[in-house]
Amino acid sequence: MAKRLFDLIAAGLGLALLALPGLLVALAIKLDSPGPVFFRQERVGRGGRPFRIHKFRTMRVDAERQGQLTVGADARITRVGAFLRAHRLDELPQLIDVLQGTMSLVGPRPEVPRYVAHYPAALKDVVLSVRPGITDPASLRFRNESAQLAAAADPEREYIDVILPAKLACAADYAAHASLWTDLGVVLRTLRVLLTR
Repeated sequence: MAKRLFDLIAAGLGLALLALPGLLVALAIKLDSPGPVFFRQERVGRGGRPFRIHKFRTMRVDAERQGQLTVGADARITRVGAFLRAHRLDELPQLIDVLQGTMSLVGPRPEVPRYVAHYPAALKDVVLSVRPGITDPASLRFRNESAQLAAAADPEREYIDVILPAKLACAADYAAHASLWTDLGVVLRTLRVLLTR
C-alpha cells in the first residue's frame, strides 16, 4: 500500500513538473523526424498480463521491423532520440503507466513477449509477481547494455544467454526484498547516475 501511494504521489508530481519540458521534447521529436511523438510497444507486466508501454519515440517509425534489440550506435536512432536515450528522457512518459497502475517507479524492467519466453519457469513467477518499473537495480548495472551488445559477435545470443539471466537474477532478488525503502534507494541511485553522466 505504501509503495503504491509513493508511486502515485511521485508520478503525479513528476508529470506536473515535467509538463512543459515534455512539450518541448515532443516538439523536438516532431521537428526531427516524421512519425508520432510516443512509441507504444507491448510488454509483459505483473502476473504475465500484457500492456502497452509509453515512451518518447527515439527511432524511425519502421525500426521494429529490423529487430527489438538496440545495438551500439544503432542507425535507426534519430538525432533527438540519441540525446533522449543518453539522458534517459525517453522513459519519462512511463509516469503515465505508473498512474495507470501497469507500472511502478521501481521494479523489474518489463520485457517484450519474445524475451519473456526465455524466462526459466522458476524465475518467471517471481519476477512477474511485482509490477514492472521505470528503473531497477538491473537497469543501473546494465546501463551500458547497448555497447556490450555491440561488442558481441551475436548480439541476440549475448542478450539471451548472458545479459538476460543476469537481469533476471537481479529482478528476482529485488522482488524478494522489495520495500518502500529499497525503492527509495534505487530512485536515489538512478538520479545520481543521471546527474553525473
